[in-house]
Order: sequence, then C-alpha cells, then structure tokens
Amino acid sequence: MDKKYILVVDDEPDDLETAAMMLESKGFEVGRAYDGIEAEESIKKRRPDLIVLDVMMPRKNGYVLCAELKAKEETRDIPIVLLTAVGEKVPNTTYSHADGMSTEAEDYVAKPINTEELWQVVRHLI
Repeated sequence: MDKKYILVVDDEPDDLETAAMMLESKGFEVGRAYDGIEAEESIKKRRPDLIVLDVMMPRKNGYVLCAELKAKEETRDIPIVLLTAVGEKVPNTTYSHADGMSTEAEDYVAKPINTEELWQVVRHLI
C-alpha cells in the first residue's frame, strides 16, 4: 500500500519542520511549501491526501487558499487542517476564527503547534 501524502504549508520554517517531521515519524510522505502560491504549484503536481495549512502567510494566506481549494471540484474533498495563531495570541491581526470556519476547513490546530494535538486531528481525518 502506498504511503499517504500530506502537504504541510507554513512560512515559518521551524513550524513547518515540526509538523513535517512528526508526520514523517508516523509513516506519511510529506511535501513542504512555504506559502499559498508554492502550495498551489505543489498540489498541481501531486494531489495530497491531506493538507496542513498555516493561516498567516505572505503572497497568499491560508484562508484564501483553503477557500479556493474548497471551491474547486477537483480539490474540494482534500481534508484541510488550518494552523492558526489568531485570537488572543495575535491581538492585532485581521484574521479571525470566523474567517477560518467560513473556508470549510475540516479542523484547525492552534500555534504553537502541539504535535500530539496535530497527530490526533490528522489521524481522525486520514
């Protein structure tokens, strides 16, 4: 059986590697992208079984990418987990959990990333 492929998208290299290494340790094949534009290119090349997607990124943020993917028939069924540091942790942000829920993401995990929490969410969705 082929390994499940998860795309992790985060502009913070430490957060990206924390998530990617945990997922690799659980036996997944992991792709990496550093913003929404890179993620789009990666998805065109190889369809992931699940996407772990940061919210606050340059060029194209996670809310926009998630909404775009959920609006397309060919990508709408890919489960998406948003990584978010919004709310009380970033009080001056224009991002909100309401924005995230409007994107139809399957779930979200707060930053800083708790790898056990992320694993529980991924395991449930995949």
